[in-house]
Amino acid sequence: MTDARIAYSIAKMKEYGIVDSGDSLRNGIGAMTDARMASFFDKMVKAGVVKPTVDFRKSYTLQFVNKGVGAELRPR
Repeated sequence: MTDARIAYSIAKMKEYGIVDSGDSLRNGIGAMTDARMASFFDKMVKAGVVKPTVDFRKSYTLQFVNKGVGAELRPR
């Protein structure tokens, strides 16, 4: 990838808030919450993608997230 294409991609991710928005503003890049995971699971159940009996809490961990990663790079 060229430097110009990388710069364009970074600018677009910033413009659309792909990496740095929502929960990541408070908890850092890659932020996850139990509430967000539950909400996604509920939507997938409603769409018929998964059965409501699946224990979705076994599918993820918050151990490595919500550490404020990238917060020091955010403009103040």
